[in-house]
Amino acid sequence: MRWNRFRIKTKTDAEDMIVCSLADLGIEGVEIEDKQPLTEEDKKQMFVDIMPEGPTDDGIAYLSFYLEEGEDTEEMLKKVRDELEYLSSFMDIGEGSIEESQTEDKDWINNWKEYFHQFYVDDILITPSWEPVKKEDQGKMILHIDPGTAFGTGMHETTQLCIRQLKKYVKSDTQLLDVGTGSGILGIIALKLGAAHVVGTDLDPCAVPAVEDNLQANDVSPDQFQMMIGNVIDDPEVQEQVGFEKYDVVTANILADVLVALTPQIVHHLKKGGIYITSGILDVKEDEVKSAVERAGMKVLEVTHQGEWVSVTARKDG
Repeated sequence: MRWNRFRIKTKTDAEDMIVCSLADLGIEGVEIEDKQPLTEEDKKQMFVDIMPEGPTDDGIAYLSFYLEEGEDTEEMLKKVRDELEYLSSFMDIGEGSIEESQTEDKDWINNWKEYFHQFYVDDILITPSWEPVKKEDQGKMILHIDPGTAFGTGMHETTQLCIRQLKKYVKSDTQLLDVGTGSGILGIIALKLGAAHVVGTDLDPCAVPAVEDNLQANDVSPDQFQMMIGNVIDDPEVQEQVGFEKYDVVTANILADVLVALTPQIVHHLKKGGIYITSGILDVKEDEVKSAVERAGMKVLEVTHQGEWVSVTARKDG
């Protein structure tokens, strides 16, 4: 299949804001190219003793997104250009130009493998299928994860924030709902931590084969993880399938604006005393999500931070 590729030239300081804006337009899976140097933590996660010197950071970033041939690309491009113009009114996004080209599935589905290496989230080792587990790591909790075309390797701060909260709240009888499942990483880790069953929902059909592959890679029975495609926010059929007052823990690693809309519905799927773990929240959106949680009648238990990202954990009382 051929795809239209669009490459935005911007500044590294504007990366996160533009990626979030593209997601609000329905564009996900954005590729980021920049010359920002690796941190010491990055180097540790990549398990490389000696890192080659990279190019000097010039502050320039390129953000690429893809639209399938046949889609109304002109309409979407107009929305993107309007959004870039709006962002430029209050922040420096640099050139903001958009370069167009074409590519095949095989060109971009596999290119990310060059950059995904095994790493730790605390005491959990997350490794792709093409890297062997070292002898000294045998016996530790190991998650084999290949995201494929669905988001979720565990490398992003938002996923790591959720993983740390799961370690605190998952018990042996936990029923968990994961909204925005992607590769299935949060649900599979919950099962490895002892959860009894996971239900995952996602809007992207690519999540289904990604979850199936990752369940198999981790020797997890498909009976323990049920996937649904649909929007739990406003689709009554999906809401009914998910089930009401059924879950001990709900995870949602999604953008803040989606969490604000999702939270009033999620409270109906939680058991009394159930735990709601959210992430995907830029620090400037923290108060909005906390307010949405409180308006839904839940109590904020904990707010954790990693970089500029935030996780809000709450409990359904009463």
